[in-house]
Amino acid sequence: MTQLALVIDLNVCVGCHACVTSCKEWNTSGAAGTLADFNPYDAEPNGTFFNRVQTFEVGEFPNTQTVHFPKSCLHCEDPPCVPVCPTGASYKRKEDGIVLVDYDKCIGCKYCSWACPYGARELDEQQKVMKKCTLCVDRIHDTTLSARDRQPACVLACPTNARLFGDVHDEESIVSKAIRERSGYALMPEWGTQPANHYLPRRRTDAQAQEDQLIRADNPLKKDGRLPIPKPSDPSLEDVTSW
Repeated sequence: MTQLALVIDLNVCVGCHACVTSCKEWNTSGAAGTLADFNPYDAEPNGTFFNRVQTFEVGEFPNTQTVHFPKSCLHCEDPPCVPVCPTGASYKRKEDGIVLVDYDKCIGCKYCSWACPYGARELDEQQKVMKKCTLCVDRIHDTTLSARDRQPACVLACPTNARLFGDVHDEESIVSKAIRERSGYALMPEWGTQPANHYLPRRRTDAQAQEDQLIRADNPLKKDGRLPIPKPSDPSLEDVTSW
């Protein structure tokens, strides 16, 4: 069975929010719209988004790094949002594995948002229905578009190619190869939802590893509370999956 999904490379995501804005633009004007906006130009804008980018700092000063973490519906293979829906509005398509919401059936009860462990559901305050990422289902199956354009809007807009799209059940697809070759992982697998979307882990350079060693409190190279500036080392990368 086909299972379409996104694979997001955390190593090259720069937090530019191009995926957020392109998703908003396409889906507001497409079959999944409209997506509510309130006070978009004020200090506290609010609205409905299918895709959001969370930015946070990891590590301890001075050895810290900024991580940008895009998050949307993970199109789980065993989605907990589907069985809890009292009207059958939430459903999973057999032909491509995409989880969708039938707005005509949705009553905005929020059961699906309570069941989702990833916080991927949002209530649209204008239409009073639950909304979520559709993987641009109206775009990816549109045969009037070129093969290149039959991808989610966020994938096409990403300037660093941090987002990949394809069938994770196809061992030869670009997403399956990326997961297999670069230690891709699913988010919170302990919930047993089998998320289709995966993430490629952050990686660290040898120079960063050398810097980690230097800033240790017991480092014998420390003199007068200061550390020498490490020299640039080989740019080869070391996978780190624990971040």
